[in-house]
Amino acid sequence: MMIYLQMLDTPEERSRFEQLYRMYRSLMFYAANEILHNEQDAEDAVHQAFLKIAGHMEKIEDPECPKARGFVVTVVENKAIDLYRKRKRSQTVELDDLLPGVPAVYEGESLLAACILKLPARYREVILLRYHQGYSVKEMASLLGLSFAAASKLDQRAKSRLRDLYEKEEKL
Repeated sequence: MMIYLQMLDTPEERSRFEQLYRMYRSLMFYAANEILHNEQDAEDAVHQAFLKIAGHMEKIEDPECPKARGFVVTVVENKAIDLYRKRKRSQTVELDDLLPGVPAVYEGESLLAACILKLPARYREVILLRYHQGYSVKEMASLLGLSFAAASKLDQRAKSRLRDLYEKEEKL
């Protein structure tokens, strides 16, 4: 709370802010958590809201009035929504193409099959789903939990890697 109080100029503003903080911090956390469904994110939203409120203490004359309560809840809800949007935009999942995966076994003399078995698990999975089992890119995307664009790119990379392996093995 010291951080917030340092932002305020007069003792009256500090006193009003302390009263506001004690009265509404639980309500603010509840409102933010209802939007974010994550306690750490809700705490971040409450912190950002208090920073914003500290910058606008001149708008709050009486912390106990319904207008102050509405202002505080509106600020924290907006901060929670901003945080939700920011986290939603930046969520990414790293794709590790070189995970070993489950070892595949093939008995036979086919050079193509041997090259498929040498592929990283993710590429091998794509090749087998797409060309052995006959799934479309759209179906494959659904099965792997990827977007159509990501599945299409993965298919392209898998074919390219298989082609390179095949040409390299063919020369030996």
